[in-house]
Amino acid sequence: MKFNHEEDDNFSITRYESMLRSNDVKFFDSDEFESIIHHYLENGKIAKAKKAIALGLSQHPSSVNLKLLQVEVLVFENRLDKADTLLAQLYAIEPENEEIYIQKANILSKQNNHVKAIELLTMALTYTNDDADVYSLIGMEYLFMDDFENAKISFMKCLEVDDHDYSALYNIIYCFDFLEEHEEAIEYLNMYLNKNPYCEVAWHQIGKQYFDLKEYEKALASFDFAIISDEYFIGAYLEKGKVLEKLKRYNEAIENYRITLELDDPTSFALLRIGKCHEKLGNDDLAIQHYSKTVHEDPLLDKGWIAITDFYMRKREYQKALYYTNKAINIDSENVLYWKRYAKINNRLSFFEEAERGYRKALELGNYEIETWLNRSDILRFIGESDAAIQNLHQAIEFYPDNAEVQFRLAGLYYEMQDFEKGEYHIRKALELDFEYHIVLEELFQKIFNLTMVKNIISEYE
Repeated sequence: MKFNHEEDDNFSITRYESMLRSNDVKFFDSDEFESIIHHYLENGKIAKAKKAIALGLSQHPSSVNLKLLQVEVLVFENRLDKADTLLAQLYAIEPENEEIYIQKANILSKQNNHVKAIELLTMALTYTNDDADVYSLIGMEYLFMDDFENAKISFMKCLEVDDHDYSALYNIIYCFDFLEEHEEAIEYLNMYLNKNPYCEVAWHQIGKQYFDLKEYEKALASFDFAIISDEYFIGAYLEKGKVLEKLKRYNEAIENYRITLELDDPTSFALLRIGKCHEKLGNDDLAIQHYSKTVHEDPLLDKGWIAITDFYMRKREYQKALYYTNKAINIDSENVLYWKRYAKINNRLSFFEEAERGYRKALELGNYEIETWLNRSDILRFIGESDAAIQNLHQAIEFYPDNAEVQFRLAGLYYEMQDFEKGEYHIRKALELDFEYHIVLEELFQKIFNLTMVKNIISEYE
């Protein structure tokens, strides 16, 4: 009986692992060792790969391919000097071995010398029988340099060699997207589809380009062609659902999202979108049901918790909104979006100390939006913490030095504390920045606004 190549590899691995268990050393030819080592490397079993390399070299000490695999492991472990020395020895033996150039380029890439890495990979093209693989490596080096134009050209060359290299196709579109060349991407994909009319990946990608250009009917047609090409293509159904949502065809969108649930395990994204569609249709019970399924499927997905919270906030059911926000915070207390909602809901419920805590936590987590600073200062003042409110606003000035709302609030607070000198300084600063915002003083600090000294200052700027 004749084994195929895959069966041969499996037999070699089984025989090799049996040898390790029995501690009885058997002979394997160098090709067998290569397939065994590749198997371990592909499965991330580096220690086993290193042992196989050592055994392989003990039986085949002159094998260049086994030594190249040793170099690959050394590079992976960042032992670049040792890898470089070994490559120099191998170059002296086989100067036309493309893998030597590829591994040397890999070392240079790790050292951020991408230009030299590209030079070596270009030399490797002279000797390789796998142009597509080398062009792909060159493309990745250009990506490391943020040279998206040359990266795009390199990946296009991959696709010229192998028009089923979908990884290259995705990389090409990634470059087009980064360069914001949506029309050019569509033109390229149409050229590709002329040669490969049933390529679901290309139809999917052209649909996404039309979506970005807000040409929703064309996007819809593209995703339909992707589904015709492969009726099990989950990504096409998801993207089609998104387009149908944009067209306000919510029932059809739900149907496409449901198909993805039937084709594979439920995804939190599909469940969330179904919930959003039901909410738009006024099906509140079904909406909240799907939002609940979303967070059950993926408790770490903040969009799920936010959907539930915002749903109840829109209904003005603040206690329920707070309940779900607290659940979300218990799962991920470092999520600033949760704390912002926590603050807003507590504010609506007149739980001002808790609202202040929410805004403070949001600031601690790096949410420096002006509204966060302003809301926190207003609450601090309301609960009698004027000094803290002033300190908070001075911190805001570091990020928004020319914001009139901040300056007017500081003026009001200083006048309330009878520090007239600082009050005048900040009111003048605020009026110079934006006179119209003096309404902030009128609304929040009415007594201060009505002071003669304040009215006189304002009149100077009218």
